[in-house]
This record gives sequence, C-alpha cells and structure tokens, in this order.
Amino acid sequence: MATTPSTPPSGLRPVQRVPLLMLGFVALFVGAGAGLVRLAWPMPELAASAAGLHGPLMVCGFFGVVISLERAVALSRLWAYLGPLAAGLGTVLALGGALQWGAGLYVLGGLVLLGASLDVLRRQRALFTFTLVLGALAWVVGSVLWASGWAVHTVVPWWMAFLVLTIAGERLELSRFMPPSPVATRVFAALLAVIVLSLLMARTAWGVSVFAAALLALAIWLVKQDIARRTVRAKGLTRFVAVCLLSGYFWLAVGASVLLWAGGLHPGSAAYDAALHAIMLGFVFAMVFGHAPIIFPAVLRVPVPYHAWFYGPLALLHGSLLVRLAGDAVGNFALTRLGGALNALALIAFILSTVTAVLMGTLALPKASKP
Repeated sequence: MATTPSTPPSGLRPVQRVPLLMLGFVALFVGAGAGLVRLAWPMPELAASAAGLHGPLMVCGFFGVVISLERAVALSRLWAYLGPLAAGLGTVLALGGALQWGAGLYVLGGLVLLGASLDVLRRQRALFTFTLVLGALAWVVGSVLWASGWAVHTVVPWWMAFLVLTIAGERLELSRFMPPSPVATRVFAALLAVIVLSLLMARTAWGVSVFAAALLALAIWLVKQDIARRTVRAKGLTRFVAVCLLSGYFWLAVGASVLLWAGGLHPGSAAYDAALHAIMLGFVFAMVFGHAPIIFPAVLRVPVPYHAWFYGPLALLHGSLLVRLAGDAVGNFALTRLGGALNALALIAFILSTVTAVLMGTLALPKASKP
C-alpha cells in the first residue's frame, strides 16, 4: 500500500495534495477558535459564528480530510481523493452558512473513505483492515445522524469511534513486528464487537457506559500489545513516537474512565468536557504529534527531520490537559478556560515546530546531495 515518489496518473502529485490539506487546516484553525469562543475567549467573527460547529469542524473538517487524504495516497486512486475534497468543501459551505449542504458533503467524504477502506480490505483481508472499515463506517453513521438533525452530543460516540478505531487499526497493522497472541487477537475482536453493539445502543441508559468500558479495555490492550513499550527505550524519532503513543493511551484510559464514572454524555457538564477532550485531544492529537514526521513525508514528499524540540508541544499538550481537567474536577471555570487556551497554544506550537523542521530539512537537502 505504500506510495512511490513518482505517483501514477491514477493519483495526485504531492503538490496537488497541498490544497486538500489546507482545507483541513482551515477547519482546524476555525474549529479550535470556535472551541475557545465556547470558553468565553474573544475570537475573530468567523470563529465566533462557528461556536456551534466546534465538534464537526474538528472531527469531519480536519480529521476527515487528513485521514481520507492519507488513505487516498496509500491507494493511489484518483476517486479516493474525492473524500478529502468533499470533507474540505463541506467545511467551506458550513462556514459560509450552507450548513445542510456542508453536512451532506461530510457524509459524502465519509462514504468515499468507507469505499477506500473497503478497497483496502479487499486487497488485504485482515483484522486491522476490517477495523479501518468500521472506523470509516462510524464516521458515515455519525455524519448522517448529524445531517439528519441529531444534536452533536448524541453523535459524539460515533465520531469518537471513527478516530479511536482508525488509530487502533493502524496500530494493529504495525503489530506485525510484535504480533499479538491468538488470545489477544480474539480479545481485540471481542472489543470491536462490544464497541459496535454499544454504538447501536448509545441512546439507551447503559449504551454509553458500555462504550466507555470498551474504550478503557481497548486502552489497556493497546498499552500491553503495542511495540511502543519496547521502542520507548530507543533514541531519537523512534523514542518520541513511542512516548506520544503511550501518553495517548493514558488519555484514552482517562477519558473512558470519566465517561464510565459519569454514566453517560451529559452536555454542559464538567465530565463531558473532561472526557471528550481527554480522548479527542489528549489521545488523538498525541497520535498526530507522533505520526506527523512519518505522515507528512509520505503525503507531501517533504522531509520532517526529528528534533528534540518536538517534545515541547507534546509536553504543552499534556500539561494544558492537566490544567483543563483539574478545572473540570474542582469546578473552577477559570482553570478550565486557561487549560483550553493552552490547548490551542499546544496545537500552534506543534504546527510551528513541524513547519520549522520541514524548512530546515528542505534547506539541508542540497547539502546532503553533495558528494
């Protein structure tokens, strides 16, 4: 499934992928700003008017684009690029006031990703490819429900499953270097079944609790089975990625535990804020931070050499989450508000550190090519 530097005619060249990625970053910036508006921070009008779209922008507008684009590059099929394009245009329409059309394009983006994931499953029948299909399907279902008028908090489990299952599937793929035992493989399959069942029952009194318990069990499974437990003893980029993974699993367990303790998703509550941001920010973005030096070279054909400063944004991400969740725990909105601002600062620091690494790596290329 790996791409080659000279992309065949059926795909897009790296420079042609940049506009698609930029659409994703539009959703990230506006979505993060919208989240700060919800914490009473003053933001530009575009972000202020999108306060109610914080979740859809982050999940569908940003991650939908990034994950679909990565899948399209791996497949190298032109039709697969309709996924990130649809999700990116969905953001533009949603921000332009055509919310229903934007939601429809998010659904279309999810359907294309689902088709691409099914194509991957057709090529390689394995538990990890099946997990990727389930993740894409969760995005589709969640987006269809949201487009149908369901409140964001009622579709959150579906969108959460989209990201968690996608990450779990990709980590399971890499477990070929340290294959799980047959028993561990069956446990993973059973957890998938429980997650699907809990999603179907998410509107019942116990559905979200079962979902949370399954996520907690999955976090424990990932910590135990992931090769990161060994590679964290290495150096350089290998160790950095492992630290990102293991710290991300910690936040997945924290978020799932909070959900389990709260007994469900109660919008506006401190537990709701803590659980969602522990999982969607702590877990998911820790994975993004760790995989960016690998994904960007594959998608855009630009070097992202490792630097020790990569730990700075990661430490800020975790520290800001500790502040935010402490505010949630003690009912101190000022502390939660400060944590939210530091969350956004961590994302900005990550982007700046990545761009700096790309520029330094690009400038170093001519020197490296000299005899």
